[in-house]
Amino acid sequence: MKNIALVIMAAGMGSRYGGLKQIDPVDEQGNKIIDFSIYDAIRAGFKKVVFIIKKENEHDFRTLIGDKVKGNIEVEYVFQELTDIPDGMQVPDGRVKPWGTAHAVLSARKVINGPFAVINADDFYGREAFKLIYDFLESHLNPEQAGEYAMVGYELKNTLTENGYVSRGICGIDENGYLTDIVERTHIEKKGDGAVFTEDGEHYEDISPESIVSMNLWGFSGDFIGEIGKSFERFFKESVPADPIKAECYLPGVVDELLKAGKASVRVLKSSDRWFGVTYKEDKPFVEESIRKLKEKGEYPDRLW
Repeated sequence: MKNIALVIMAAGMGSRYGGLKQIDPVDEQGNKIIDFSIYDAIRAGFKKVVFIIKKENEHDFRTLIGDKVKGNIEVEYVFQELTDIPDGMQVPDGRVKPWGTAHAVLSARKVINGPFAVINADDFYGREAFKLIYDFLESHLNPEQAGEYAMVGYELKNTLTENGYVSRGICGIDENGYLTDIVERTHIEKKGDGAVFTEDGEHYEDISPESIVSMNLWGFSGDFIGEIGKSFERFFKESVPADPIKAECYLPGVVDELLKAGKASVRVLKSSDRWFGVTYKEDKPFVEESIRKLKEKGEYPDRLW
C-alpha cells in the first residue's frame, strides 16, 4: 500500500506575525505547533511527511524539525520557488511574493505518488482532525476514486483571534455533507460574540459565527496534483497579467473550480476541536496556555520526540 503523505505548507515567513513563526516554540520543552501536528499525524497513521519550504530555510527546518522527527516518520523536503512556473512563461519584473498555496502544493508533485493530506505549518488542528482525514484517505486508495476529496471544517467562532483579522474560506455544504462552494474572505474580525467581514476595509457585513470554514486541512486523491497544474497554467495566463505583483493561486480556489466543473466531490468532515494558531505575535500566550491545558489532560507528553 502506498504511504499516505502529510504535506505541510511551511514556505511562508508570516508577514503579519513577523519572523519565521513555524520554528517558534510554544512550550517550555521547545516543541513547536508543527511538532504537535506531526505527532498527531503519526498517531492517526501517517507514515510520510513532506515539508514545503523556502530553500534558504532548509538548514533551520532540518535542524529544528526534520532531524527530530525523521526517526518516527519518513521525511521529504521540497522548495517553493518563484521560478517554478509553466514552460514558456516568465516571472514578472518586481515579483517577489510566492504564487500562493496551490502553487506550494504543486511544488511537491515529484514526491507525492498517491493520496495525501495538506495542512498549514503554523496551525494547530487537534488530534481528531488528523484521524478524520487519515481514515477518509485510507478508504479512498483506489485509483478509480479520482476526484473524491475531503476537508476538515471548523466553526468560524473556533478559529478567530482577539488580535486582528484573519482570512478564511467560508464553506457551503449540502444536506449530504458535501462541499458546494467555498468563498475566500480575506478580512474577518471578531465582534462581540459574532463576526464581521469586509472586502474594502470600510464596509463591514455580519457573518455567522457558526459558519463552517476551511483551515486548509485537505485530503486529496493523487490526481489532484495534476489538476493543480492545469489550474496554475490558467492562472498564469489569465490572472498574472492583470496583477503581476500580487496575484496568488489559492488551494481553495482550485477546489472550487473543480466543484463548479463537476469534476470533484469534497466531503466535509466536521471537527469539534478548537483550532488555534499564531497569526499575530499577541496570539502566542493563548496558544501556550492551550497547549499547557492539553498536556494537563494527558493529550500530549511533555516531550514529543
